Amino acid sequence: MLRIAVIVIIVILIGIQFVPVSKTNPPVTGEIKAPADVMEILRTSCYDCHSNEVKWPWYSNIAPGSWLVVYDVNEAREHINFSEWDSYSAEDRADDIEEIWEEVEEGEMPLWYYLPLHPEAKLSDSQKEIIRKWVESGGPEL
Repeated sequence: MLRIAVIVIIVILIGIQFVPVSKTNPPVTGEIKAPADVMEILRTSCYDCHSNEVKWPWYSNIAPGSWLVVYDVNEAREHINFSEWDSYSAEDRADDIEEIWEEVEEGEMPLWYYLPLHPEAKLSDSQKEIIRKWVESGGPEL
């Protein structure tokens, strides 16, 4: 019985590899403008989910992980997309800038489960301070 269960699980795992996922990187239509130090932080810690410049990791090719990665990227882009920044209204941009700091300050971003495979994305206290100052100065709306 255990042998049959193992075979069934293996067949299912192989079968789900054929379920397509749409890993997209649409064109950048209007990137956020920020000082170089802020852009470096955004690119290192945010762009892999919140932009159209996602560097799809190896595990995004293996189901069911691929489904989770694509879902997370799509959700992140819906909340804020640094590659389509110019399509947001001034009010939305201001709200998004405030939200960036709130998420960073509360430790919500980058996501805890993203960090083990992407330790370079973890924000240091000095990087958080750079983000805080940038946000408090008005961010890209200066």
